[in-house]
Amino acid sequence: MTTVLNVEAVNRSFGERQVLKDVSFTVESGRLTGFVGANGAGKTTTMRIILGVLAADTGTVTWCGNPVTREDRQGFGYMPEERGLYPKMTVTEQIVYLGRLHGLGTADAKRRTATLLERLELTERANDPVEKLSLGNQQRAQIAAALVHDPQLLVLDEPFSGLDPIAVETVLAVLRERARTGTAVLFSSHQLELVERLCDDLVIIADGTIRAAGSRTWLREQYTLPRFEIEVDTDAGWLRDQPGVTLIELDGHRAVFDLAAEADEQPILRAALDRGPVRTFAPIRPSLAEIFREVIR
Repeated sequence: MTTVLNVEAVNRSFGERQVLKDVSFTVESGRLTGFVGANGAGKTTTMRIILGVLAADTGTVTWCGNPVTREDRQGFGYMPEERGLYPKMTVTEQIVYLGRLHGLGTADAKRRTATLLERLELTERANDPVEKLSLGNQQRAQIAAALVHDPQLLVLDEPFSGLDPIAVETVLAVLRERARTGTAVLFSSHQLELVERLCDDLVIIADGTIRAAGSRTWLREQYTLPRFEIEVDTDAGWLRDQPGVTLIELDGHRAVFDLAAEADEQPILRAALDRGPVRTFAPIRPSLAEIFREVIR
């Protein structure tokens, strides 16, 4: 994969309040990057700077190694957190119109709109005014509007807000399909369980500062807690007497335990093998939610 978007040392203040502090991260083509943080952490401001809606006080945003131009942004897709569609227009009219603003011909815009509405399961509502749609269907229509011109970069601010579980699965599938074709996807969400399922890479922001960034696999390795799971053929209660061990769970043959920072897991494994076969002995990888809580505290 190739890094296409690079945000480097971006700062932004509103009056005397600094909301972004040396924000730096990258987004790669063909990968889904989750951008997570609490409300007010700086996610939306960062996205608006990437899209040129706001200007950075200092720092740079580059696309494929060059400063982002108006032509580059013409090829970006954006879905804001707040509703951004014209309520009186029908769903089809709205998406076709936005497609034409991105340079598509009318026939091409109509064809792409029909395909997207079918993929997002909105075909039956294609001729309804946007204001007649449920909030979840409005959200899907906004996603279609962001996708209609086949953007090279897709920026989505809380795309799963208001979606029911079935709609979430539909949108997840569409985003994965786009990434497989090479689109770079940057999306914010406070729903960490969805980020866990969807993202390849993760950027965590708190108080306007990037606290962690990297691939999901790398982050889970870096922030692995000193916690282990063991399953043996005998009762695992002997772990209570092992130096540096704090039992978290004990259920007969199975136990979960924390290990003190200065302790080594190898003596624990040898002690277990001395007592008989060991079925499982492995570190417990943290969830993204656990990593998030760890890095922002």
